[in-house]
Amino acid sequence: MTARTAPARAAERPWAGLAVRLAVHQFRYDLRAFVRNRQSRFFTLVLPVLFLVIFASLFHGNTVTVPGGTISTSVYYVPGIITLGIIAAAFVNLVISVTAQRESGTLKRRRATPVPAASIIAGRALTSVVVALGITVLLLGLGWLFYRAAVPGRTAAALAVAVIVGAVSFCCLGFALASVIRDQDAAQPITQAVILPLYFISGVFVAVSVLPHWLADIASVFPVRHLAAALLAAYNPHTTGAGFAWGDLLIVALWGIAGLAIALWRFSWVPLNR
Repeated sequence: MTARTAPARAAERPWAGLAVRLAVHQFRYDLRAFVRNRQSRFFTLVLPVLFLVIFASLFHGNTVTVPGGTISTSVYYVPGIITLGIIAAAFVNLVISVTAQRESGTLKRRRATPVPAASIIAGRALTSVVVALGITVLLLGLGWLFYRAAVPGRTAAALAVAVIVGAVSFCCLGFALASVIRDQDAAQPITQAVILPLYFISGVFVAVSVLPHWLADIASVFPVRHLAAALLAAYNPHTTGAGFAWGDLLIVALWGIAGLAIALWRFSWVPLNR
């Protein structure tokens, strides 16, 4: 009797378990690709740290009005820049990399393999979540070391949930935006043009309490504002209870569902610009 080959043994396993293992394998590949990409590392890991240092240093000694009272501006910028870090990991980096892989034919070659499409997408999404959690931990550590910004223990779970919901939702939005960008050279400028104005009006770079009301009203339509609000609620020392901003998290999740629907409708594995 001849020994069964590995593919034969794999075929006997339950499909769901195999799909999960393939997604984990894809996650490891995508994570290694991220670590080796200097541009991705800079925009996702280094740039948020630079923004935190710049804004916290420029406005050091000032205070910001938040629900329940006031906090140091340096403390305020920690959850604000965490918002930027999550979006950089789950949205900006994803749009640029997915568009480049599609237009270069990489996605088409991956789709031609026996690996299910769901495993490829799940692996990429898991990479975004893990990188988002990593930049969150990094910024929390810097905030604690240099700006005396500590996360209240009772709201740590709320902070973790906000990071995960934000990362998954913006990952869906990233796939949606990538599905309409036809040129890989245009991916980065289009993504920055979409997201940079929202940073300024959503409480990331400028406190919402000092913005004109009409700008704050516009920002409240978009998920960046609500992700920043959910993270601030979990980080705010004046927050009572567990710190879950369920209303803001729901809006972020709804945007993610809308992005997923668009991605399922328009996403292409083959180059669009040919």
